[in-house]
Amino acid sequence: MRLIILIGLLLLSSQSLATVYRWVDDTGKVHYSDEPKNNAEVVDLNENTQNNMTINTPTKINTTPTTETKINYKISIISPREDTTIRDNNGAFTVSVSASPQLPRGVLFTLLVDGVTTASPQVSNEFQLTGINRGQHSIVVNAVTQSGKVLASSSPRKIFLHQASVFGPAKKPK
Repeated sequence: MRLIILIGLLLLSSQSLATVYRWVDDTGKVHYSDEPKNNAEVVDLNENTQNNMTINTPTKINTTPTTETKINYKISIISPREDTTIRDNNGAFTVSVSASPQLPRGVLFTLLVDGVTTASPQVSNEFQLTGINRGQHSIVVNAVTQSGKVLASSSPRKIFLHQASVFGPAKKPK
């Protein structure tokens, strides 16, 4: 059985070394075949017609991981100033913030008063607050991505809010 397979393989390999013929038809189109045709010429296949491919191995492969440059953003509360006393019966005041360098598009500011988010995230760097109770408060502003990641935080700012009356605006004398 092995002998029959071996003879069959030898016969097939001898056919793979067939002669190649080239001819041009009436329209000028060039044809190649392993069967001879009228006006066909034998094509001599030398070593230069075979496809050879060499693989150049790199001399040095860079295996050090690339490090991304992390930008350090700085958030500063411009107003109110540290230890400022704000006198407003409605508990209203404005918080202004600056950021450097300029924040990327889509980053929002959030304001925390005494550790509680007081205003919804916004693009504007100014917060208008109302209804804040009297007393001492700590203000922090965060720069937050839309996914909720905090890029930068301001240092806490301590302020004091005074109101003439706990129950409402001061009454005018009669």
